[in-house]
Amino acid sequence: MLTGYKVIFVPFNDGKPSGPAEDFLTGYIKEGDEVYGRPVGVAVAKDGSLLVADDAGNTIWKVSKQ
Repeated sequence: MLTGYKVIFVPFNDGKPSGPAEDFLTGYIKEGDEVYGRPVGVAVAKDGSLLVADDAGNTIWKVSKQ
């Protein structure tokens, strides 16, 4: 079973985790053990969007509100 092929969100309150982890960005695993990419780092851009580095797909994904 493959693990680590998603980005999660953990809610915080007063600097401490306040709820369970939630899947935020998924879809990196195809059927079986084939993968589309592997998220390895995240950053927040000046416009508030989330940038996710994908070292297997050699891509930077941008997630933003429409």
